[in-house]
Amino acid sequence: MNSLTPELIAKYVEEAVPFVHRTGIRSISLEPRRVKMMVPLAGNENHIGSMYAGALFTLAEMPGGAVFLTTFDASVFYPVVKEMNIRYLKPARSDVTIEIAIAADEAERIEKEAREKGKAEFILEGELIDRDGQVVARSHGVYQIRLIGR
Repeated sequence: MNSLTPELIAKYVEEAVPFVHRTGIRSISLEPRRVKMMVPLAGNENHIGSMYAGALFTLAEMPGGAVFLTTFDASVFYPVVKEMNIRYLKPARSDVTIEIAIAADEAERIEKEAREKGKAEFILEGELIDRDGQVVARSHGVYQIRLIGR
């Protein structure tokens, strides 16, 4: 289990990567094995006034790192994104949120496998939801944690 505070995790997730920082992505909730994040429409509009696809993609990808930090010990493991897919369903004309979670038994499996084999893969799927509760996109990410030093 990670000993980082939610405030430190939020600061890292929101500011460590300059591109992410420029999008204005914010952590709404950071709990063990569960995160919720948001990207504002303001500053991320495309040529037709809806959310730029790259901002939605970034919002879909970032919770993988955040949930890693709330779930696993960053002094023992590090995360890698192996694959990320997004299906855009409709234009987002407001701020958008995503919530990602890992079940307790899945987190245990991932950590055990990573300790034994040096790495472990897992899948995170999410729905990107606008202010009206409409699903504007769905994401499917393949992530991996790796044992530091291996």
